[in-house]
Amino acid sequence: MNDTVIHEARDGYDVLTLNQPERLNPFNEKQHAALAAALDRVEQNADCRAVILTGAGRGFCAGQDLGERDFAKSAERPDLGAGLEKHYNPLVRRLRALDKPVICAVNGVAAGAGANIALACDIVIAARSASFIQIFTRIGLIPDAGGTWWLTQRLGEARAKGLALTAEPLSAEQAAQWGLIWKVVDDERLMEEATALAAQLAAGPTNAYALTKQAIQAASTNTLEAQLDLERTLQREAGMADEYREGVAAFHEKRQPDFRKV
Repeated sequence: MNDTVIHEARDGYDVLTLNQPERLNPFNEKQHAALAAALDRVEQNADCRAVILTGAGRGFCAGQDLGERDFAKSAERPDLGAGLEKHYNPLVRRLRALDKPVICAVNGVAAGAGANIALACDIVIAARSASFIQIFTRIGLIPDAGGTWWLTQRLGEARAKGLALTAEPLSAEQAAQWGLIWKVVDDERLMEEATALAAQLAAGPTNAYALTKQAIQAASTNTLEAQLDLERTLQREAGMADEYREGVAAFHEKRQPDFRKV
């Protein structure tokens, strides 16, 4: 069994934990395969209505495992684009397209691709001691796994360039203040907050959440006219779903809706 990602199925939501704590949970071939397999199980689990992604130990993820990239013994020039196309880009696309909310609980340092995979999730909650580091230029690379997109879209060009070019750590508190992530909490409350949110989302209208993800993710590249058209199309779909019928019925009956029964 590949234990570099621990998969726990709980009541209505799944928890995926990157599990190489002695090395700050870096991405290598084994961890990529384990996370892909865990996401397969998430997609096949009809009872899973939300996901938490977190890391074991004192950090979330140190990014790419450079232990897999020792070029001292070879004159070969690596094709890093092929690695992105094989692993990171499909992972980012998969997290964005998943038809249920994905919460990232950042429990410590999130560096390089680790930071950007966290930012690919729908809601990011970080421990107060956590930090986000676009470490790429320290080894002569550019931010990848969506890094140039997340930073520019959420922070603007000036801050995006500052973080990317200097590779300075961004504290969790500053990340929250700047709008890069959802919120920061005390370290000891991180998983309490994340699991409470996952349970809340698991009890909510999963179809509406999926359509909301789709609409918001399209907004950054759509014109207003295109976005209005998309909202019309998605709202039509939402209105025809059983969730809407249950929500309206609950309103008239003065009770909480039970979306898990539809």
